[in-house]
Amino acid sequence: MKRFGSGLFGGTIQAAAVALILSVSAGQAEPRPFTGFDGVWSGNGTVSLSDGTTERIRCRADYKVNGTGQGLKQTLRCASDSYKFDLSSDVTSQGDRISGSWNEASRNIFGSLQGTAGGGKIDVHVEAPGFTAILLMRTNGNRQTVQISSKGDIRAVSITMVKI
Repeated sequence: MKRFGSGLFGGTIQAAAVALILSVSAGQAEPRPFTGFDGVWSGNGTVSLSDGTTERIRCRADYKVNGTGQGLKQTLRCASDSYKFDLSSDVTSQGDRISGSWNEASRNIFGSLQGTAGGGKIDVHVEAPGFTAILLMRTNGNRQTVQISSKGDIRAVSITMVKI
């Protein structure tokens, strides 16, 4: 008696099964660098301005990670007694490399960003006409730190937030 799956037809079924398993495995191996970011975050920090002053700021961030885990939309709103910024970005990943666009609504500034993401970390270089900055984000569980440094009006921002 012949076993089912032997011969040419059986070999074709086995090859198809192997191909399916490999394609599912490859899909699962695709990095999801924004895991853990989704949700609303809130916290405090400081902003250092080009005139040398430093102010305390209050911040709220809203992150929306797409279904594949490879796209992230962010809004970050921060304010002090005399200063505010309203930053949003739309980022996609290919492996550990990320790229996208950003804007700061209160100053009508917009540009591009590129860098790396993974393991709860995002490191990006942000550019706009006449402006560059480095943004570093670290997420560990329900705690997140954001560091921004530039040579513009805002020299440095340091924020610690928790997921709410």
